[in-house]
Amino acid sequence: MQQLLNFIFKNRSFLLFLVLFGASLTLTIRSHDYHKSQFLGSANQITGSIHHLFSSIGDYFNLKEQNAILFEENNRLKQLELNSLTPTPLPLNTGHQYKLTPALVVKNSYKSPQNYLTINKGNRDNIKVEFGVVTPNGIVGVIDKTSSKYARVVSVLNAKSKINAKLKQSNHFGTLEWNGKSSNTVQLYDIQDLVNFSVGDTIVTSGYSMIFPENIPIGTVSSYRLNDTKDLYIIDVKLFNDMSNLKHVHVIENLDLKELESLNSNNE
Repeated sequence: MQQLLNFIFKNRSFLLFLVLFGASLTLTIRSHDYHKSQFLGSANQITGSIHHLFSSIGDYFNLKEQNAILFEENNRLKQLELNSLTPTPLPLNTGHQYKLTPALVVKNSYKSPQNYLTINKGNRDNIKVEFGVVTPNGIVGVIDKTSSKYARVVSVLNAKSKINAKLKQSNHFGTLEWNGKSSNTVQLYDIQDLVNFSVGDTIVTSGYSMIFPENIPIGTVSSYRLNDTKDLYIIDVKLFNDMSNLKHVHVIENLDLKELESLNSNNE
C-alpha cells in the first residue's frame, strides 16, 4: 500500500494530466455528435475485431472435433452407399451386409517391396484379420494382423497382395498384384487376349471375394501388354488412391462372412 501511495505521489502531475485529458475528451465527445459517432464507430470496430479474433481462436481449437464429426458422417454415408449399391446374396436378409468402421492411418510405407500400413483400430473395435480397408477414392489393402488398439494392413503395394478385380465395362476379371516398381501403379493379370478394353477404362473390385464388395474403385488402365505366351494381358492400373498420402480410411466388415465361409467349407 505504501508503495502505491509513493507511486501516486511521485507521478501526481502526470496522473492529474490523464484525469483532466480524459474528462475533456469525454465532454468533447458528449457535446459533439460527429465526435461521438466517430468514437462509437472506432469502438465498435475494435470490439468486432476482438470478437473475431477470439472466434477464430475458438474455431481453430474446435477444428479437430469438427473433423472427427465430418469423418463419422462420411463413414455413415459411405456405408449407406456401399449397402445400396451392393446386392445382398440372400433374399431374406433384411439387414445390411457390410459395416464400415472409420480409422486413421498412423504408419504407412510405400517404397519397399512389401509395404504395410498401421491403423488406430484393433480387437477392441471388433477389427479382425481379412477385413478390407478402403478410402472414398478406392481400395487400400487387407488387414493381416491385429492387436488391442491397432491393426496392420497389407497394402496393395505389397508383393504378397492378391485382390480380385475386373474391368468395369466388360466385367472380365483377373488378379490384382504389384510388381514392386511404381508406387501409383499396380498390375491386373489373367485377362484373356480376346477381351476388348482401352487405356482409361476403370478397374474395380470383382465382388468374387468375401473381403471387398463389388465395384469398389481401384484405378484406370494406363497401359497393357501380352504375357510371354501371348494369350493373357498384363494391364498396368494407375491407382485412384495416392498411397503415399493416406490418413482417413474405412475398414470393411462383411457381416455374412461366417455364413459364407461355412457354406464354402461344406463338402457335402
